[in-house]
Amino acid sequence: MNKDNIVVGLDIGTTKICAIVGKQNEYGKINILGLGKAESNGVERGVVNNIDMTVEAIRLAVEEAEKQSGVDIQVVHVGIAGEHIRSAQHKGIITLDNPDREITAQDVERLHADMFKIATPPGDEIIHVLPQEYTVDGNRGVKHPVGMSGVRLEGNFHIITGQSGAANNIYKCVRKAGLEAIELVLEPLASSAAVLSEEEMEAGVCLVDIGGGTTDIAIFADKIIRHTAVIPFGGNTVTNDIFRGCHIMRRHAEELKVKFGSALSAAVREDEIISLISLKDRSPKQIHKRMLASLIEARMKEIMEFVAAEVHASGYLDSLVGGIVLTGGGSQLSHMKQLAEHVTGMDARIGSPGEHLAQGLVAEVNHPIFATGVGLVIHALQNEPLSEDRIQMTPEPRQSQQTRVAESKQPNLTPTEPKAPRPGFLDKVKNWFEGHLQNTGNFIE
Repeated sequence: MNKDNIVVGLDIGTTKICAIVGKQNEYGKINILGLGKAESNGVERGVVNNIDMTVEAIRLAVEEAEKQSGVDIQVVHVGIAGEHIRSAQHKGIITLDNPDREITAQDVERLHADMFKIATPPGDEIIHVLPQEYTVDGNRGVKHPVGMSGVRLEGNFHIITGQSGAANNIYKCVRKAGLEAIELVLEPLASSAAVLSEEEMEAGVCLVDIGGGTTDIAIFADKIIRHTAVIPFGGNTVTNDIFRGCHIMRRHAEELKVKFGSALSAAVREDEIISLISLKDRSPKQIHKRMLASLIEARMKEIMEFVAAEVHASGYLDSLVGGIVLTGGGSQLSHMKQLAEHVTGMDARIGSPGEHLAQGLVAEVNHPIFATGVGLVIHALQNEPLSEDRIQMTPEPRQSQQTRVAESKQPNLTPTEPKAPRPGFLDKVKNWFEGHLQNTGNFIE
């Protein structure tokens, strides 16, 4: 991590948009300098469907974060999610020219960069290339091939793709808000950095991020991300179920879910009744709390059944010693941990980003709903700047703040000072021949 950097994570979610300003301290923890959030009305299931409304929400969130932190925010690290996200496993191979030469970091990077050139379905682009393990001359299970000798380097990679249109709309919103997006980061990847421990990722764990529009899954084993998936249901789906099942206004449905919602109907007494103020000149509406819990339980059980199916399909069911870690706004429902354990048969806990935070607005952001935002800050501080190959994969070239500062120190070339063309092969031969004649001219008449 670069402890001199101040970075900003921008979480463009279905229910909220938040900007978190953070900086690493000398102990490797994160100081939260500023937090800004705004209601998200232009995003549905993680995908932007109204540019203007999303831009306005980004501006409000960023302005609030700027006031709290005193930082002029210009560049951000942005999360991406949605049911358009896909993942697949691919293998890459390169052959080295000398069996006695050690494998270098450049060789590994070349193999990694080749993965960005694989064919994707029309309209999709590669968001992440995540290495799994390497094989050197048939020796499998190598995690760090640099320094080894061999002539054949293979790598297994987890490739994550998304729709180019969805990514372009995010970039467009960020630019219209007067900002520059350095990179797009898969949201469950960011959330995992905020709520999972090193021990859990090594032992094997399944992260379940229950957002407003989607539920994101990331499975880790041996500290490597092994499987990702997106379930097209989230907290807003539960709100819609309450809205239709109780015949009440949508905003009242959201309030009931947040204040009185439970994921286990059996844990709610039958005689508990909620009195809800109805429309003008109408009697208050009486809602049985157990009926409310039954609506919530049915949907959350369905979501957890999808999670169990994804875990089984990943092939890592028997490797998840760490069980399940729930995060996101949906994880805050009462008895959600118990429901997850009942449906999946695995241990579960609720994940918050508190263990990575040192000082600043710790109490404000130490909540599962801010796991993605904090994770974007952590991911930005942990990872090096994007390589040139990866930058070229984005819709438009983008520069990091450090690159722009470095280039601003270089002298500008004016039109009257064009760069000299590089000499070709014939020019080199001609120059050598003329120089040779000048050096031997005293012996030639």
